[in-house]
Amino acid sequence: YNNEAEVGKAIKESGIARENLFLCSKVWTTTIEKGEEAIRARLDHTLADLGTDYLDLYLIHWPVPTHHISAYKTLEKLKSEGKIRNIGVSNYVIEDYKELLDSGITVKPAVNQIEINPFLYRKNTIEYFQKENVVLQSYRSLRDGKAMDHPILKTIAESHGKTPAQILGRWCVQHGFVYIPKSVKLERMKENAEVFDFELTAKEMQELDNLTTPEALETFKALYHKCVNRDTAKDGTMEGVKMDITID
Repeated sequence: YNNEAEVGKAIKESGIARENLFLCSKVWTTTIEKGEEAIRARLDHTLADLGTDYLDLYLIHWPVPTHHISAYKTLEKLKSEGKIRNIGVSNYVIEDYKELLDSGITVKPAVNQIEINPFLYRKNTIEYFQKENVVLQSYRSLRDGKAMDHPILKTIAESHGKTPAQILGRWCVQHGFVYIPKSVKLERMKENAEVFDFELTAKEMQELDNLTTPEALETFKALYHKCVNRDTAKDGTMEGVKMDITID
């Protein structure tokens, strides 16, 4: 998200050894569409900005129709060359993942990064990827701050002496998802990290698990259809987009 040069500068100034860091980036839809040379050039640019010769994890950002499989196979080559340690995907539904497996890939994705929070808790999808031993990484763990006044969330937070954001983070941690909250404010970063000194009860977890509505699942479906071709030559169209997908 246009911050890799700044991250590279911070890494250099920190003095932290490279082996003690886990660096992740994504290949964007426009680059996926352009093919192998563009993907290689983009990765080289990322590595230069970060001041490293390899990434611990590189993600396919969206399953761009007719292009994401060839892009993934390019990442397999880059992994064999040592420029990537692990390959992952982002925003893949079950049908995208099956299409990837059927294409003859040799390295299964280590990670699927998807939106996960109590307000978009797609249980069947999550269980499927867990059975496939694909790690689930949660983005929008805090729902962009849009649910902090929800009464159930506030009640649970008050009972633990925590903030609603910390309850959302703890919910992710207890479910075993990789929790990656986003903030540009130092005090919020510290707050978001303080989720390991308490535990939610089984009843509280169940209450949070049940906050996803049918409307939320339909909103997810519409967003998926909108975004898989985003910023490509087919932006704004449904060309190649899977219409029948698992949304729950």
